[in-house]
Formats: sequence, structure tokens, C-alpha cells
Amino acid sequence: MYRTITVDCDGRGVARLTLDRAEKHNALSGEMIGELAEAAGRLGADPSVRVVVLAGAGESFCAGADLSWMKAQIAADGATRAREATKLAMMLHALNTCPKPVIGRVQGNAFGGGIGMASVCDVAIGAAHARFGLTETRLGLIPATIGPYVLARMGEAMARRVFMSARLFGADEAVTLGLLARAVPAEDLDAAVEAEVAPYLACAPGAVAEAKALARSLGPGIDDSVIAATIEALVRRWESPEAEEGISAFFEKRKPAWSG
Repeated sequence: MYRTITVDCDGRGVARLTLDRAEKHNALSGEMIGELAEAAGRLGADPSVRVVVLAGAGESFCAGADLSWMKAQIAADGATRAREATKLAMMLHALNTCPKPVIGRVQGNAFGGGIGMASVCDVAIGAAHARFGLTETRLGLIPATIGPYVLARMGEAMARRVFMSARLFGADEAVTLGLLARAVPAEDLDAAVEAEVAPYLACAPGAVAEAKALARSLGPGIDDSVIAATIEALVRRWESPEAEEGISAFFEKRKPAWSG
């Protein structure tokens, strides 16, 4: 059914939604964005699903947005840019508002949009060796559509430590920042994820869904106007000379003009 993700559900109602572009470090292509949005909606509406585990195949959890996809947006017309930015924003929104608890299994590196994917989980557990970074500004871009979820997860003060600098950080710091709930040795990751999953199986599914919706309503507001502002910010950045230079430099294997 899907080409870039896999979805499996066990007899307990625990669904595993896996980013499955291991050869591309699970970078978010246009196709993957669409498939993730569809899967989030389907799992959220399925009464047999009790919990969703969001995982990545291979060495990386998610390397962020696919750079070929972003390069295409820089060359596209305004309507296409807006449409693609909206797809990305609404995929994140679909995962964030999924009525089922979403547990992140972060088995490897998460950069850019990968941090956004961890941030829309209700709780994320990471492997101790994993590295993290909001790397967009190195490319002349900004963490736009993921921004509301990163700020909701970390809080503004913590987020500003890493939001603009593109600095890489380890799993222990990811815990300090609030991105991860725990960092564990890779061999203990499945057990740690299971420890987060198991309690939900004793809870009333409808109560869990309503409690999650209440928590979101009491937390930072991520409404239509906020999402629209992030879409506009991403499109504006895609249209900037810095973004064109940053993406070109990446593909040409050279330093961008601003790099020392």
C-alpha cells in the first residue's frame, strides 16, 4: 500500500509506523510526507489501534526534509511551493493531533525535520548514540513548519539554545532540552519503548483520546493561523537567495558563500 513507510499492527492494537527510506536516512520526500499524513489519519480513526509507535528503518531516525525535494521547491512556481509547504505542515499536524498516543522510537540520528517528527510524539525515547540538530540555517533555511512543535516540546528558552545555530547535540542534551524523555543504550531501546506503550493498554481508549486533546488545548496554541504563518515563512525562505545558495552549495559539495 505504501512505498516509503510501513505500517504493522500487533494483536494488542499496537501499530508501528516506520519511516522506510533507510538508504536516504529516512529523509522526508514529497511522497513520504503524503503517505505519513494518510497513515496518521487512518490509524487515528481505526478503533482497533490503541497506541502508535513512530520508528525509523536503518541507521537514522530521520535526516529531515529530502534535499532534492527542497531543491525542486526553490525552482518551482509560487503556487507549487505553497502547496508543498502546506502538505508538510499538515502531515505534522496530523501526527500531532492523532487521537492515539504516539511513542517515538528514535533509534538513530534526527536532523531538521527529524526533530519535528520526534516533537509531535507524545513521548520519544532515543538511543544513547544518536545525534540531533536543527540544521536548517546551514542551508539558508529555517525550521518553519516544525517550529511550533519544537517550541511546544522544549519551551522557548530551551529551544533557543539550538533553534538557530544548527549545532549538533547528543542524546543526553536532547533529554535536557525535553526532546527525549529518556536516552538508553541501543540494545535497551525496545524495552524502554514497550515500557511507555504497556500502560496505555490498561486505559480506556476514549478517555486517552480526550485526555490528549485536553492536554493539547491547554498547552501552546497551534491553530490554523499559526500553521499558516509557518507555511508562509517556509515559502518565503525557499524564495530567498540564501536558500538557493545553501542548497546549491550542498549539491556542488562546496561551502556556501557565508561559511568561514
